Amino acid sequence: MTDDLGLFRETTDRAEPRRPQRRTGGRRARRQIRERRRRRVVLGTVVAVLVLAIGGVLFGVRQLQVWRAVPDFVGPGGAEAVVQVEDGQSLTAIGATLVRRNVVASVRAFTRAAEADTRARAVQPGYYQVRQRMSGSAAVARLQEHAARVGHLEIRGGEQLDNVDLPDGTIVPGLLTAISRASCAVIAGASTCVRPEDLRTVMGQTDLNQLAVPSWALDPISRVEPRRRLEGLLVPGNYDVRPGSSAVDLLRQVVGTSAARLLAGNFPASAAGTGYSAYDVLIIASVIEREAIAADFRRVSRVIYNRLVAGMPLQMDSTINYPLDRPEASTSDADRARPGAYNTYINVGLPASPIGSPSESAIAAALNPEPGTWRYFVKCQKDGASCFSVTREEHEAAVRDAAARGVF
Repeated sequence: MTDDLGLFRETTDRAEPRRPQRRTGGRRARRQIRERRRRRVVLGTVVAVLVLAIGGVLFGVRQLQVWRAVPDFVGPGGAEAVVQVEDGQSLTAIGATLVRRNVVASVRAFTRAAEADTRARAVQPGYYQVRQRMSGSAAVARLQEHAARVGHLEIRGGEQLDNVDLPDGTIVPGLLTAISRASCAVIAGASTCVRPEDLRTVMGQTDLNQLAVPSWALDPISRVEPRRRLEGLLVPGNYDVRPGSSAVDLLRQVVGTSAARLLAGNFPASAAGTGYSAYDVLIIASVIEREAIAADFRRVSRVIYNRLVAGMPLQMDSTINYPLDRPEASTSDADRARPGAYNTYINVGLPASPIGSPSESAIAAALNPEPGTWRYFVKCQKDGASCFSVTREEHEAAVRDAAARGVF
């Protein structure tokens, strides 16, 4: 029984199937590996972000240090100075000029301030009254002030060297006065103004070559009254003269600039086909400028040429009034009877010199008059337009009509 039971138990034990054991160790290891990898990725990302953040902070600090390290003066500056902005200069080049004159401490101080103000790029060439030891921002602001511009003058068609007295008692400054005003600035506490009287004296006494008078004008100008020698040689336009220059240098700068502009316009070569000298063409152009509106320039030019060819006096009131320094359109019998080099009622031919600054359009009209046979003209419209006539009878009728309509 026992044996049987024993055998039975043994048999039963052998026959009972064994349950497979779970292998949990491998899975746990894989999870641990994945967890470690995830932690490494997270840690790497955090480290990268921190590195970038720290780098950015360091870069910003360095840039701030560079910004703060730019040499710059403080405030509006001290002693006066004059600087020149040349045509085509960049902001960097202007800054370099200011540094050389001790106006700003560094080029970067100026350009940094200029970059923050777009108006700085519109600074015009010319001379400017500034101060030494200005901050970059103060220098930028100063160059934009109208009062800072010095050495600048504008010449308009018809203007003459001397002042002109208007009928209402006001005075129109002449070119010598304009040049005198342009010469004014303050350098090292002293005024640089040159008086009109000094300019007139220099004009009459200085060798014409020293005044940059072009060679084609030397001979005829030498025969002109000294105080009028440069009349007509200063053509209209904008000019810049250097404050602090002597009277001789001021005139040389203006005359030289004008001569260069004439040459750029192919003058005096363009005068060769007129039958008159280049200086004569300037005289004709100056009379045209004073006698007519632009729309009538070429017809007035034709009247002048027709009278010259016919040997007739020009009979231009503008030439009578020129030495009297007044602009009236008409003259009195006494004025017309007064002898002189500019009396075109008595004298046949051209006056002794130009009577003002001829504009480009007036010179063009003198070079190319409109075809026609007119010998007379009179202002017949209130806008300044003239009526042109071939015969004296036609002219007198036009004069009566204009007077009846209250034109003059």
